[in-house]
Amino acid sequence: MQYLARRIGFYLIAAWASITINFFLPRMMPGDPADIIFARAQGRMTPESLEAMKKAYGLSDAPLIVQYWDYIKSVLSGNLGTSFLYFPTPVSDVIGTGLRWTLLLGLTSVILAFIFGSLIGILGAWRRGGVLDSALPPLLLFIGSFPYFWLATIALYLFAFKSDIFPIRHAYKDGMIPSWDWDFIKSVIYHLILPATTVLIVSIGGWVLGMRNAMISTLAEDYVTMAEAKGLSERRVMFAYAARNALLPNVTAFGMALGFVLSGSLLTEVVFAYPGLGYQLLNAVRGLDYPLMQGLFLMITFAVLGANLLVDLLYIRLDPRVRRR
Repeated sequence: MQYLARRIGFYLIAAWASITINFFLPRMMPGDPADIIFARAQGRMTPESLEAMKKAYGLSDAPLIVQYWDYIKSVLSGNLGTSFLYFPTPVSDVIGTGLRWTLLLGLTSVILAFIFGSLIGILGAWRRGGVLDSALPPLLLFIGSFPYFWLATIALYLFAFKSDIFPIRHAYKDGMIPSWDWDFIKSVIYHLILPATTVLIVSIGGWVLGMRNAMISTLAEDYVTMAEAKGLSERRVMFAYAARNALLPNVTAFGMALGFVLSGSLLTEVVFAYPGLGYQLLNAVRGLDYPLMQGLFLMITFAVLGANLLVDLLYIRLDPRVRRR
């Protein structure tokens, strides 16, 4: 329990630090966000009109410490401000529209890459010198060395533009209304295959190599040798004794990958015009939408912290030695 209390305390401090940085960073930039946003008015707006628009967007000329305290209270209450680009829509509502698509794309690709990568690494290390050990990992690492956007662009050109096997853009067929009927679900899966596959292919090599190396080190441990000497089945020794302990580094990496799901598919979403948070972040940067940028950055930070906390909890379950700290 002391270990868990220390970890929770650390993450609470990290969350406070991220909120503080997220507040002060835009305010350290030169200029006033309101002046930048309304520069297109080219002097046609009166000072009174500009002041009214500032209030509508939630901007304030109060002392910095007052703004900071108001910002903390707003974040804790779930109020992230009003989007400049989608005024008067709240930032939380704008983020909510893209969150489900980013989670669908990111979680699908990360979970599949973790499962298949770890499984290939386990089998490859168990049967060293075979095809899974000597040929597949270098091939996957070679493919994974290509940038996300390059592989996504090639896949889009070959399988969408040239052959028309998969759709070119969006998360579902144009004109369809989101619902839980089978036609809409099929359309979502059909549009998901190509972007998710590109992320899977690029990232799976790292999972394979990490799991293979950890598995080889674990197979040299005395308790694995003892399990084999006791005559236990090959499957039980491989998974219950060797793979369970070798999996710990990959679990840590999996937690980090889950945390970066909200931002890791940025380039893939841009290439496929997939309406997720990465695509929203690009539009927010282009449109100087400070509240939306702050909301997205804060959500990404909280996602990383939350994923790492879940990994710490999982470590307690997988490694009994942690419980005694």
